[in-house]
Amino acid sequence: MYAIIRTGGKQFRAEPGKTLRIPSVDMPAGETLRFEDVLLGADGDTVKIGAPGVAGASVTAEVVRHGKGEKIIIFKHKRRKNYRRKQGHRQKFTEVRVGEINLG
Repeated sequence: MYAIIRTGGKQFRAEPGKTLRIPSVDMPAGETLRFEDVLLGADGDTVKIGAPGVAGASVTAEVVRHGKGEKIIIFKHKRRKNYRRKQGHRQKFTEVRVGEINLG
C-alpha cells in the first residue's frame, strides 16, 4: 500500500512505516501531521487516481525531527571583471514517519 502526497510544492511516495524528509513544517517533534492532498493511492490491486486529488483520502504521519540538509555552494563569477560572489545555503527540513494511509 502506498500513496503519492503533495506538500511544500513537492511530491512524495508515502508507505506505512517509511521516513520522509519534507520541506520544513512548523510543528514540534512527536506531533501528528495529516496530509489531505493525496494525488494517487494504491492498495494491492486497486489504484485510485485523483483529479487533482483523491476525494476523502488522507495520510497521517508523526513528526520525528527537524534539521538542515547538506550545504550547497552558490558561486557567481564573471571572467576578466574581478567579480566573484560565494554564498552557501542549507535547506531546512522536517523528518516524518508515515503511519496510516486512508484512501477514503
